[in-house]
Amino acid sequence: MGRMLAIVLLALLSLDAPASPDAAARGRALAQEADTRDSGWRDQRARLEMTLRNRHGDESRRALEVSTLEIAGDGDRSLTVFKSPRDIAGTAFLSYTHALEPDDQWLFLPALKRVKRIASANKSGPFVGSEFAYEDLSSSELPKYEYRWLRDETLDGRLAFVIEERPVYPHSGYTRRVVWLDQQMYQPLQVEFYDRRNSLLKTLTASGYTLHLERYWRPATMLMVNHQTGKRTTLNWLDYRFGNGLTGRDFDQNTLKRSR
Repeated sequence: MGRMLAIVLLALLSLDAPASPDAAARGRALAQEADTRDSGWRDQRARLEMTLRNRHGDESRRALEVSTLEIAGDGDRSLTVFKSPRDIAGTAFLSYTHALEPDDQWLFLPALKRVKRIASANKSGPFVGSEFAYEDLSSSELPKYEYRWLRDETLDGRLAFVIEERPVYPHSGYTRRVVWLDQQMYQPLQVEFYDRRNSLLKTLTASGYTLHLERYWRPATMLMVNHQTGKRTTLNWLDYRFGNGLTGRDFDQNTLKRSR
């Protein structure tokens, strides 16, 4: 067998090879460290500018506000409210991330004046026409994945740990994610998403990180590119605010209908 063919076959076989104990332990330890470093912020608010671009280059823009509440012993809660354009203004999305159980998610559609529950089997679908799936909007709780450290490498001049994450919940739209975790910030620089056929579906790139409260890094821009459709969605994050005094009452289904 030729040397090049052997290398290709080994690479293909390694995609589904079980993680070695050392690689699995290191991958989980890195994910745990990232989670620990980004804990304790309690609540957060931010404004968002979303730009959708199709394969022909046509663009549309939306303005949103996002509120997030940190929940001890469980996943985060988040409320996303569309402010413009007029045809989507008032649409609101509520998400309860869970560590082990399926996430709870609801969408309020003002034109219908009703709250729609997002079923577990539909969370791989696109969020309001964007290249972000509903499951992409959940916080990454440690028990939701199995981890494997792949390598260390430099990405755009920054040292990164490269970690493979395989979802353990059955209704994920992905077989795995490959994350480039910045070695200084312990925040993702890039994430590759592989579909259920294990083909590269999307790549998320996060950039323009700034430090808040002398501890928490947040990106200015997140770009999601769909390699299979040629579409892309850009999120520009503005005006991060922490310590807003939010409580669980700000994240119930009644809040969805009151959001404007």
